[in-house]
Amino acid sequence: MFQMFRKVAARERIVGFYSTGPKIRPCDLALDALFRKYTSDPIFVIIDVRRDVVGLPTQAYITSDIVVEGRETVRTFNHLPSEIGAYEAEEVGVEHMLRDINGPSVSNLGADVRAKVGGLKGLMTRLHEVSSYLERVLQGSLPINIEILYSIQSLLALLPNLNAEPLKTALFEVVNDEHLVLYIASLVRSVTSLHDLVINKQKLPTIPDSTPENKAQNQKEVAKH
Repeated sequence: MFQMFRKVAARERIVGFYSTGPKIRPCDLALDALFRKYTSDPIFVIIDVRRDVVGLPTQAYITSDIVVEGRETVRTFNHLPSEIGAYEAEEVGVEHMLRDINGPSVSNLGADVRAKVGGLKGLMTRLHEVSSYLERVLQGSLPINIEILYSIQSLLALLPNLNAEPLKTALFEVVNDEHLVLYIASLVRSVTSLHDLVINKQKLPTIPDSTPENKAQNQKEVAKH
């Protein structure tokens, strides 16, 4: 397969392999050893195909040797930061497609709310993963990783102190003011839309109802003419 790939796509280069996961499995280390015949540091990407996944559906890993006390050197996966991009031609095509779909009169408030809900769900998933990792470290089933603990400590240190009364009051006031502005803007948008609809209906000629009385009246008018 590698030789056939080189014949078809000579300019492309194999950098690793992927799996639908959704988690790392023991056989992935064997696949990593196999792909080392074709690239020095193969990248392992997990593509989560579940519909309820929130956030970026891909996670990248790379293997490295770790010395465990009381054991020999073992090879394990380390997380690799990644992002999904597109070529310039693809971005232009998507922009033209969205330009035809999204009109200037369509409100994006619902999409913003759905995006925020999706972000909160993704945050909850990550917090559950951090909690599960810390519990497994306390139980002794996972070794202590100082870099992960430092990252968690830095994250907790950046959180605001919500027990402080001035900060709590200021936060509530700002959130309430922002939501009030959004609510008033939605009401004004609805009222102006109804106003335009009424004006449009006044300008258009009225169409009589197709009732038997109207039909009979129309027939009499036709007979007179």
